[in-house]
Amino acid sequence: MEIIKNREELSSAPVGVFDSGVGGLTVAREIMRQIPNEKIVYFGDTARVPYGSKSKETVTKYSKQIVRFLQEQHVKAIVAACNTASAYALDEVEKELDIPMIGVVKPGAKVAVETTQNGRIGVIGTEGTIGSHIYSTYINEMSRNTKVLEKACPLFVPLVEEGLWQDPVTDEIAKRYLSALIDSGIDTLILGCTHYPLIRSTVGKIVGEGVTLVNPAYETARELKGLLEKEGLLNKSEQGLGSNQYRFYVSDMADKFRTFANSILKYGILSAKTINIENY
Repeated sequence: MEIIKNREELSSAPVGVFDSGVGGLTVAREIMRQIPNEKIVYFGDTARVPYGSKSKETVTKYSKQIVRFLQEQHVKAIVAACNTASAYALDEVEKELDIPMIGVVKPGAKVAVETTQNGRIGVIGTEGTIGSHIYSTYINEMSRNTKVLEKACPLFVPLVEEGLWQDPVTDEIAKRYLSALIDSGIDTLILGCTHYPLIRSTVGKIVGEGVTLVNPAYETARELKGLLEKEGLLNKSEQGLGSNQYRFYVSDMADKFRTFANSILKYGILSAKTINIENY
């Protein structure tokens, strides 16, 4: 009976979600939508954003610090809601964990392979994600005949964080970034950064209806649900009002984070607590 009790306690524990900043909120939003009973502890590394231009060693060090913090919050699983962290740090961090951990790259790559009709998949992301070639590696493991065309779009993250989701400036930058991918004849495009779903309509308008957009945030939430079901960790208890279901932590700029989060999350957040992640 003690094992069952412990399993029940574990299933009611929160899921840890982390990102270099606010982009991972698109993943948290999908988890809230698809597995509404789950509790979430979110950490945004707003003091050290962006990760996309940093080295593998630095991103791995940061990710390990955040994971140690999340373990202190007694999470039952961890989602690296950052493409750069998924690309650079996931394999090494997983070795030190005794709980499940998933990233955002594999779910998106898998769906893209299943979606493409002509075998030409585009990937847009940060310089770190694109430089790692992590998407093309996974895609080619699943389908050797698929051609992957990659494009770093470093200005998209600051444009999103400034709230310029539907703005002529963003339209112009997107046209410049995406023109070569369009000319190459892709029929599927992976939004390989968790910020990018927030400018999905802009990207979709420019690439046209003939290109299917893959949102790894959506696919990652689906993968998490399947993983929790498989491990017997799915929380079946509905959360009541005032249950502190969602907790948010940042390494800096809590007020700015809260404002941004309230613009994209259905439920809104009352506060984000600042912690010194360098202590972990």
